[in-house]
Amino acid sequence: MEPGTIDNLSILYQSSDFIVVNKHWDLRIDSKMWYETLTLQSQLKHRFPELADPDTYYGFRFCHQLDFSTSGALCVALNKAAAGSAYKCFKERLVTKAYLALVRGHVSQSRMTIRYAIGKNTTEGKTHMMCIDGTEGCENPKPCQSELIVLEHGSYSGEPVTKVLLQPLTGRTHQLRVHCSAIGHPIVGDFTYSHRQDSNPYRMMLHAYYLRIPTGKELIEVCAPDPFVTAMDSNWVPQHVTQQLEDIIQELK
Repeated sequence: MEPGTIDNLSILYQSSDFIVVNKHWDLRIDSKMWYETLTLQSQLKHRFPELADPDTYYGFRFCHQLDFSTSGALCVALNKAAAGSAYKCFKERLVTKAYLALVRGHVSQSRMTIRYAIGKNTTEGKTHMMCIDGTEGCENPKPCQSELIVLEHGSYSGEPVTKVLLQPLTGRTHQLRVHCSAIGHPIVGDFTYSHRQDSNPYRMMLHAYYLRIPTGKELIEVCAPDPFVTAMDSNWVPQHVTQQLEDIIQELK
C-alpha cells in the first residue's frame, strides 16, 4: 500500500448509507490544524464532494476511529440515521473488528488473551501515551481485553517477528499497541510504545483487516487487503505458518 495522496483513496464498500474505506497509514481522519491538508476527510471530499454533509463539522460522519499510524477498514456514515444505527451496533458490542500486525520477536503461544487494564499515562513527557495498571503515573486504568492469534513466524529486515491477528474485545485508546508492548512483543515500527527505539520501518505494522457491522438495514462486512505480504514489502520474510488467516476469519463470522 503506497502512502496516501489526495486522489488515491481506496473504497472497500459503498451503499446509499455507508462507505468503508481502506485508510492509509500515517494519515489523520480529520484535523483542525491549517497545515494538515491531507486527511481522510479531505480525500473523501475530493472523491465524493456531492456526499459531504453540511450539517457536520467535518463533512462526513466517522463511525469509529483508527490511529494516525494504523491503516485499514474504516466505516463512514453518509447521513444521521445511518450514523445512529452504526453507533447502536458499537454501543451494544455487536461489531466485530480484527487487526493484522507484525510484532517483534517470536510469540511462543499460538493463542492468548491479554487482560491488562489500561489507563492514561500522566508522567511528564508521556501524556500522549496510555499505560497498563501498575505502571508509574498510570491514571484511571479500566479493564481491557485483547485476543492474539499467531499466524506466521518469520523475520523483518533480518530480525525475528511474528504475524498475528489481534481482536480488541474492549475499545480503549491504543489498546492493541499497549497490550502487545506489555507482553514484550511491541508492534514493528511503533516508535511510541517501543520506548522510542523502533524507528527504522517505513510505517507501524498495524492494519484494521476485518470489519463487520450488522446495522438494521444492511450488513457491512469487509476485509481490507493484507499489506503484510512479501510481494508488498520484501523486508518481511515468513518462515513458518501456524494458522491460516482465512480459517480464523471464518471462525470470527
